[in-house]
Amino acid sequence: MNDERRHRAEFGDWQTPDELALATCHKLTGLGIHPRVVIEPTCGLGAFVLAAHRVFPDVQAIDGFEVNSEHLAKLKERLAGVDNTARVQVHNVDFFLHDWEAHLATVQGSLLVIGNFPWVTSSQQGAIGGGNLPTKSNFQGHSGLDAMTGKANFDISEWMLLKVLTWFRRRSGAIGMLVKTAVARKVLSHAHRQGATMVDASMYNIDAKKNFDASVDACLLFIRFDPDAVNVAHEYMVYKDLNATEGVRVGHRDGRSIGDLDAFDANLHLIGKSPQKWRSGVKHDASSIMEFTRTPQGLQNGLGEVVTIESTYLYPLLKGSDIGSNKEWREKFVLVTQRSVGGMTEPIRTLAPLTWEYLEDHGTQLDARASSIYIKNPRFSVFGIGEYAYKPWKIAICALYKKLEFRLIGPIAGRPVMFDDTVYCMSFDRKSEAEMALAQINSADARRLLISMIFWDEKRPIKTTILNALDFEKVSGLSRQASLI
Repeated sequence: MNDERRHRAEFGDWQTPDELALATCHKLTGLGIHPRVVIEPTCGLGAFVLAAHRVFPDVQAIDGFEVNSEHLAKLKERLAGVDNTARVQVHNVDFFLHDWEAHLATVQGSLLVIGNFPWVTSSQQGAIGGGNLPTKSNFQGHSGLDAMTGKANFDISEWMLLKVLTWFRRRSGAIGMLVKTAVARKVLSHAHRQGATMVDASMYNIDAKKNFDASVDACLLFIRFDPDAVNVAHEYMVYKDLNATEGVRVGHRDGRSIGDLDAFDANLHLIGKSPQKWRSGVKHDASSIMEFTRTPQGLQNGLGEVVTIESTYLYPLLKGSDIGSNKEWREKFVLVTQRSVGGMTEPIRTLAPLTWEYLEDHGTQLDARASSIYIKNPRFSVFGIGEYAYKPWKIAICALYKKLEFRLIGPIAGRPVMFDDTVYCMSFDRKSEAEMALAQINSADARRLLISMIFWDEKRPIKTTILNALDFEKVSGLSRQASLI
């Protein structure tokens, strides 16, 4: 990675086009925003500073802050060609080190914070050895397990926006920030939980590919604050673009984030507890060793080795891409070493000696699996298993695909099918039970309810918390008892 690309990656340095900054400011005026002071905390080349100067003629002060001195030098050159810029001040400071509390103490009147925070995550920073990070803290409040499994990774812009939220605890004003859609949703959820004095909030989708050459879902996040307001906003609107006048109501119900409140409220009677629990597929973190394909030469693992092992612990495998793309079985297998999590693996030595020898031959790689969950369990352990995994009939869906498509999967060659951990499934003893459940889940009302809780821009949009909230036996017109006759 050359110096320019590394700098852009470290600082999330995607400069906002002047046209988009202007459109954003005009949108804010249309929403009734007329600030006394404007702050752009990471102003870069100054698109928002210049747009604010042009669009807000009555503003008293416009302050731009930027860590990159070269960017500031170019901004000053741009300002030199603009009239009446005495109210514009630029500051060469680091957002993470600046004393914002002291600066804000000098600000009087309504405040508007605008801009475009870095579009980079903490894990991306770590991968390049970047230092553009806040001081480490568990600001998201994750548990130890969540931290170990990767949920501690976060967007830098999320941390920065949560910091900005604190500026409005006792102050009126607004935020107008270009961010990833997923980040905007997290910030609004946090503001709701923390009781922020939001009186209005909305998201306006923008074309990130066109404006930033970035393949992500992004938006203008707008929040208005009033510390004296009696009623705060628990809902917000999402619009398809900056010019749209009709949107979708989004918000929260009983701790859940809801993507379409109208559809959710219309089918609220189906909320409950799923009669069958949705679970993820097998997790082993060693696909090159634990997964196999049947070839003319024999059973071949991901390392290209042709192996000879017993069929005792081998099961047909459908991966998330197979489920999501509606593919048939591709002669793939997975080695499942236990019947339940924490079960002893030592019996394999006696029941399937060739399999045990294979595992020992690859023991170094298996023992090196990073997660501590393997260290604390019997050697060669896997996860995402239980008696449910061995039932013959299953309804499955891939969590990663941006479509709500369920599949009925039966046994192959008399063996229950296993899935990888990107698949969620329910298990049944009888085909008739599975067919009835599938019909109920695919009913129009059930699908509308599920879709109302799904945010398709997320990396894993379909979640067990969503699936398990549907009590599909409540679907009218379909009786589960009929499947038992």
